[in-house]
Amino acid sequence: MTSRCVTIKNNVGLHARPATFFIQKANTYSSSIWVECDGGKVNAKSLLGILSLGINQGMKITISAEGSDEVEAVEGLVSLIDAGFSE
Repeated sequence: MTSRCVTIKNNVGLHARPATFFIQKANTYSSSIWVECDGGKVNAKSLLGILSLGINQGMKITISAEGSDEVEAVEGLVSLIDAGFSE
C-alpha cells in the first residue's frame, strides 16, 4: 500500500468540478484508491463519496492506493491537487 498526505490548495476545495476531475483521474488507475479526511474514508472513485467528506481549502487529506499501479495512482492524484485542478 502506498499513501501520501496532501493539503488542498485551490480556493474552493473539492467541490463538484474539482471532485469530478479527481475521480476521473482516479478511475484511470486499476488500483483501489481511498481518500481519508477528518476520520472519514471513502472510495476515491466515487463522486458522492468525495463530496461527502466536505473537503475545503487548507484541509489535509490522505490518499492511499493498493494494487499494481498504486505508486503511479497516488503520485498522479497528488500532482492533480498540487496543480490546483487547473482552476
